[in-house]
Amino acid sequence: MLDVKDADDLATLRALLETAGVFVENFRDETLAKIGLAPDQLRQSHPTLVVASCKGFLKGRYEHRAAMDEVVQMMAGMAYMTGPKGRPLRIVSSANDIMGGLFAAYGVLGALIQRGKTGQGAAVRSGLFENCLLLVAQHMVQFDIEGEESPPMPERVFSWPIYDLFETADGRQIFVGAATDGQWEKLCIGLGLEHLLADDRLKTRPDQIRARDWTLPQIVAVIVARPFDEMVQVMEANDLLFAPVSRPAEMYDDPHVNRPGGLFTSECRDKKAFRAPAVPVEIDGRPIVSESVTVPSVGEHTAEILGALKVQA
Repeated sequence: MLDVKDADDLATLRALLETAGVFVENFRDETLAKIGLAPDQLRQSHPTLVVASCKGFLKGRYEHRAAMDEVVQMMAGMAYMTGPKGRPLRIVSSANDIMGGLFAAYGVLGALIQRGKTGQGAAVRSGLFENCLLLVAQHMVQFDIEGEESPPMPERVFSWPIYDLFETADGRQIFVGAATDGQWEKLCIGLGLEHLLADDRLKTRPDQIRARDWTLPQIVAVIVARPFDEMVQVMEANDLLFAPVSRPAEMYDDPHVNRPGGLFTSECRDKKAFRAPAVPVEIDGRPIVSESVTVPSVGEHTAEILGALKVQA
């Protein structure tokens, strides 16, 4: 752990940069420039260095603004689309913080591949605001093409015959969807509502969507008469879109989450161990992380790293 406001620590950081291939930072641009660590400054002194900057905004009108996840959710329209009209609501995940790191990592990987060809480093910059724009892009593009704004999700206009929450006989909630003609047919057969398939008023998807006011109550009546486990069997047997409505804490008991490589254990110094989802990627059928990962304490390896630096010097 180094304090860049301290002259000695700043000198140590500069020495570390002599050994580094990638430098990741999320300081304000002005702060970095004052201490000589801005990307353009570093590129001059270290032409092979890849500098990854995690910022609130990319270069432009807002680049010097402060930002946090909820700020950009409000700015980009995500909060507007999530809550009821007039009541913008942030999504429950810090999705832009997560994606900011992911896009920075993608940029670094691309820069490293390019460096292998040219020998030159690069300045990579990711922005929370631009992450959020990407997440709401479907609504932007829809407006640009159709000239009509999408309403917030709680007041959405349905694009499918069934895309709803239902309650089962034992009081549990289940989400059920029928988004294609084939799924509509399977759902009707699976729920014993074959008469809907023979109804001339329901021949096309637009017909089925317009008829939701009288078809949906029939589906509600069938599902509410069956227990949750039976509904799951029906959904799986007919290859239908469905999901239980789960809490995050319930994921620790989910059989798929508990597959080999689905969770890994982190051990914090002076804290209890905790389980977390693994990176959601498999390579050649194997998870990327399958063993325990110890999370170091702040500054835990400072002496070791600086000691190695002195040996190299």
